[in-house]
Parts: sequence; structure tokens; C-alpha cells
Amino acid sequence: QVQLVESGGGLVQAGGSLRLSCAASGRTFSRLNIGWFRQAPGKERDFVGGISWSISSPYYSNSAKGRFTISRDNAKNTVYLQMNSLKPEDTEVYYCAANGGGGVYYRDVDYPYWGQGTQVTVSS
Repeated sequence: QVQLVESGGGLVQAGGSLRLSCAASGRTFSRLNIGWFRQAPGKERDFVGGISWSISSPYYSNSAKGRFTISRDNAKNTVYLQMNSLKPEDTEVYYCAANGGGGVYYRDVDYPYWGQGTQVTVSS
């Protein structure tokens, strides 16, 4: 079993930055793949980016490339989502998710473990 806790959400003006954290426990963190997703009310959950334990480079959705950066600190059992140049359309609930596979995973159904989510609101 894996427990995930997101933090770092909040209200920011357009063009600003936020850093979300995803703290994991319950399993060897260095062997977890972590994905970030986001969801607006009434809409499907969308993939933002992920970082695999077996592949050194993070991977991103097209909307996140160039603005968002994912990193991990295995010593702190934490993955970060640095979001820059935020836009009002980035206003959603952001979730981190985990699985123990050894590849890249873009679909929410591939992640059995989820955090509770953190709200990001970008004002115009």
C-alpha cells in the first residue's frame, strides 16, 4: 500500500509560479513511478507529467511541456511539480498518483494509488 499527500496548491496570479509536492510513504519510494494529473469540475482527469524510477527523464503532456518541471528527491520520498507561467486555464485540482511499474504511464487507470488532490487557482 502507498499513501500519497499533495501540498503546495493555492491562489496565484497569471504568469506566476507554484511548486506542488507529493510525499509518499508505505513502499520503497525509489521504486515508484509518480504521475501528476489534474481535473476541472465536470471534466475528465488529464495527465500532466510523470517521473519513472527506471527512466531518468520526466515526461510531460503537450500542455505542460516548457512550463512545468517534475523532479524527485528520493531522500525525502517526495516528487515535485514546478509550475511556471501559470494561466487561468491551469486552474484545476492537481493529483499525484503512483504505481510500481518500470515504464511510462499516461493513463489514470494505470495508477492504483492516489493522493487527495490540491487546488490550484490562477487568477487573470
